[in-house]
Parts: sequence; structure tokens; C-alpha cells
Amino acid sequence: MPRLPSRFAAVILCFAPLFFQRSWRHAEVLLIGAILAPGQRTVTSLLRITGLARERRFVNYHRVLNRAAWSGRAAARVLLGLLLDAFVPKGPVVLGLDDTIERRRGKRIGAKGIYRDPVRSSKSFFVKATGLRWLSLALLAPIPWAGRVWALPFLTALAPSERYCRERGRRHKKLTDWARQLVVQARRWMPGRPLVLVADSGFAALELLAALARQGVTCVTRLRLDAALYKPAPPRGPGTVGRPRTKGARLPNLAEVLADRATPWRRVTVSGWYGEGERVVEFHSGTAVWRHAGMPVVPIRWVLLRDPRRRFDPQALLCTGLAQDPLQIIRWFVQRWQVEVTFREVRDHLGVETQRQWSDKAIARTTPGLLGLFSVVTLLAARLAPRARLQVSTSAWYHKKHPTFADTLAAVRRQIWTEQGLATSRHSAQPTKLSPALREGIAYALCHAA
Repeated sequence: MPRLPSRFAAVILCFAPLFFQRSWRHAEVLLIGAILAPGQRTVTSLLRITGLARERRFVNYHRVLNRAAWSGRAAARVLLGLLLDAFVPKGPVVLGLDDTIERRRGKRIGAKGIYRDPVRSSKSFFVKATGLRWLSLALLAPIPWAGRVWALPFLTALAPSERYCRERGRRHKKLTDWARQLVVQARRWMPGRPLVLVADSGFAALELLAALARQGVTCVTRLRLDAALYKPAPPRGPGTVGRPRTKGARLPNLAEVLADRATPWRRVTVSGWYGEGERVVEFHSGTAVWRHAGMPVVPIRWVLLRDPRRRFDPQALLCTGLAQDPLQIIRWFVQRWQVEVTFREVRDHLGVETQRQWSDKAIARTTPGLLGLFSVVTLLAARLAPRARLQVSTSAWYHKKHPTFADTLAAVRRQIWTEQGLATSRHSAQPTKLSPALREGIAYALCHAA
């Protein structure tokens, strides 16, 4: 199998204590193979790329996923610690939360369901997709060589369908329940750091916002323009009888504020607007209490956004941190788009939706592992020399200013292959001879690249 480059060992070996010694040897092969392999990320393709196509005990590598004793949650904690040390050593930690559908079919995939396809659907067109729904929590961190923020997944959970839970006699948990558990777990791993959670409108639920506010987590998400907003409850006078009030007078909803010509607007330039660079927007902000009958009461700061050129519809954001600057809230929220970019990258370059595991345990481990591999590759690239890290695949008809994840993955692969003797110095008098297994792995990568 390919040898692990010494500069990568400090990162990879941090996960070794989570496995038994024999299981770790097999898991290390799968990890290196998942980085090097093109196309599908099946166990057999990982063995071929690492030169183990003739390994008779190949079943031991399958058992790493479907039988071996190791904890994905413990691996997520180790990965989060490495990411914080490398990219966010101090200051507030910004997390992105979103769900994605892994399109999988088959009678043996019991947790699959039928969901709305968020990529192919629109406001007027509904598309259904069959597959597994995953909820992923990612660190939103600036990557120095990329010149922008990347979403680095570290904790991913499977949200089974309602039918799956009913057939097994389990209580079905809503997506907001899974979200609360993931964020609270991350909060316990970072007890002393300010934590900001950025999510889409699907997580703008009063129960979720109230539960996370009690944990000291600042939430930023979308807000409905017709949400019921109120003034804070007035102070309770002495001798007042009855239950304490939870709200004050009703405030105009944000649709009315948007239509009011007397509303003052502030114009600002926001950088990194959904991957388009800078965008000029206008906003108006205020504080209120968001309340709905039978639900917790959540104090929020709302931010109403509109485009002077009318290129997007007006929208509203909310933040559970009342003292936060509205411009900072906008900057946090536009970083949420990077989670969608990461989902696209792991499908294009890391083989999500190409794996073929069928057991429940292997399914629950494989997709979170491939999402976490995106973060592992980024950590490995951070240990490369700046010149190797900044190589950009350009041509006469295509120019890029900054490396993308595809360039980063290529740089990590190049370093691993170089360690095997594939690339030698032109000043070397004795070229390195490749082993037959390594030559077979390289031929597999070249011939099966598509």
C-alpha cells in the first residue's frame, strides 16, 4: 500500500486511538484509498488504488465499516479539534447546518424515504427524490490559500424516514430535533468558545431557537415576512395578580415595514455574497419578541434586506443575539451558501452517492466519513508547502485566481504519489523503481478516471 507522507502523519495518526490496532491498519488503507481513488468510493476501488487488488482477506476491509468497534462521534470530536487548531484558533466559532439527500435505491436500504429535492425544485415546481436524508454540521472557516470561507463538515447524522421509525417501533424525530442534538453536542465539545449557528429557513423553529439560546448559541436564520412580532413584556408591577405576561403590544409585521415608504434604509457593500464577490444591499433592523401560541417566546434581532437593483426578492433574517451588529448578521448568513458548495464538491470529487454498502451500520458510517474526508483533505493541504498548495489548474481558455477544492485534492494526491517515488528530482542519478502493486494502482487511476 502507499506509504503515508511524514507531513500528513500528524493529522492522520490522531484518529488511530479510536480503533483497535488491527482495525486501524485496515482503516488507514481505506482512508488513503479514498483520497487517491477516482470515481466510485467502493471498498474494492479503494483496495485497487492502493495496490491490494490481489488481497485475499479483502473482507477485513469491509468489516471496518459494517462490524468493527469504533465511534463516529469520537472521530467527529477529534476532527473538530484539528479544524479549530488549524483555522479558527481563537474568536467566535461559526457553524453551518443543513440537510442533503443522498439518492439511494434498493430494498435493503431501510432508512430511505421520499423527500422534496431542494436542488431540482423551485417555488412553482415540486420534484421528489428517493434516498437518505443527512443532517450535517460544518465549521465555516476562512481558508488562506482559497481566499474565501469553506464549509468543513465534522459531524453528520442520518435522519431516518417516518416509515422506517414506525416499522421498528421507534419515535420519529423531526429534523429540528436532530439539529438540536447535533448543535448541543458541538456546544459540549467547545464549552469556552462563542458559538454562532447559521441555518436556512427550515430551522427557523421557535422550539429549536429557544433550546439553543439556553445553551448560549447565537442562531442566524431566515424569518418569515408575516411572522408575529411583539414588543417585550412590560415590567410586572407590585401586587399584580395572574400569570406574568410574555409579550407586549403587537408590532407591524415585516411585510408592512417593507412597504412603508417612511422606513429608513442603510446601504452597505457585503463581500462574498453567495460566491459572487461584492453585492450592494440595503437593510433595516430592529428588535422584537417572536411569539406563537403554545410555543416558547424568543427575543430576536431582525434584519430586513432588499436589493436596490431588484435582482432578488426582499428577505428577512433573524438573530437570537440582540446586541449583534446587523451587518455582521448579514455576513454570517451569506456564509451559509458554502455548505451547499461543499455538498456539491463531495459528490463531484469524493464519490458521495457512489458507495454500495447495504448494512445499516456501514451506511451510517460511509457517508459521514466521505463528508468528513472533505475536511481531512483540507487539513492535509494546510500542511503542504505554500507553493504546492497554490497550484491552480489553468489553461489558455480558463483562468482561476484562487485554488478550488479540486486543486487542493490534486495537491494532496500529488504529495502522496511523490512519497511513493512516482516523481523524482531531475538531479537524481538513480531513479526510483516502482513496485508492481503501485504500478497497478496508478494504471487503475488513469484508466478508470471517469
